[in-house]
Amino acid sequence: MAVTIAKKIVGYKVKDTKEQEQAASNSEKDLSDAIESMSENISRPETLRGSTYKIKTPLSEHALYITINDIVLNEGTDHEQSRPYEIFINSKNMDHFQWVLALTRVVSAVFRKGGDCTFLAEELKAVFDPKGGYFKRGGKFMPSLVAEIGDCIEQHLIAIGMIESDEISDHQRQIMEEKRVAFEKKQAAPPVSEDKSPYPDGAQLCNKCMTKAAILMDGCMTCLNCGDSKCG
Repeated sequence: MAVTIAKKIVGYKVKDTKEQEQAASNSEKDLSDAIESMSENISRPETLRGSTYKIKTPLSEHALYITINDIVLNEGTDHEQSRPYEIFINSKNMDHFQWVLALTRVVSAVFRKGGDCTFLAEELKAVFDPKGGYFKRGGKFMPSLVAEIGDCIEQHLIAIGMIESDEISDHQRQIMEEKRVAFEKKQAAPPVSEDKSPYPDGAQLCNKCMTKAAILMDGCMTCLNCGDSKCG
């Protein structure tokens, strides 16, 4: 587009785009340097906040206690975030002492390395015990003790915001509740006790969430835990 200049030109200045690009690059670099990221160079603070989870399995008389300590990065800024720093697993049962100790050291090393550590949960949850798994309280199937440790780590990563949980919509939850009520009326199921699964006795194992919560209603298998349905 042509521009006509009617007035007399009294001066001019050449716009240096390279200087602007350099200034923008320096500004981004300063911001990047100001944001503290998780890495091995970060020294352990004197105090860390943590969460302890209790795991009771039919494989052992004694419970397993898992403690995950978090470090807070960029505290007090818009970039504040929690990241797992170390893990401890404790139990009176000494049968698994060697591999449990090794697992805590390896997982803690991955935590301190920085970057994306969410893959740990999936890797551990995929470990199967050749002797067979077990159902934990609530009807969820665990293929091994290692898998339950991985599930515990996943729940912690969800709690601190590193993993997004799969939320079920209110509409889908309402449909699930209606199917539960209809199924229980049809089966005339007795009231649920504290130690019993919260899902009906006739529920089958859901292939998606590995929980005994799938029921057959109207010719369609629907999971009352995660909402997975063969009917879409």
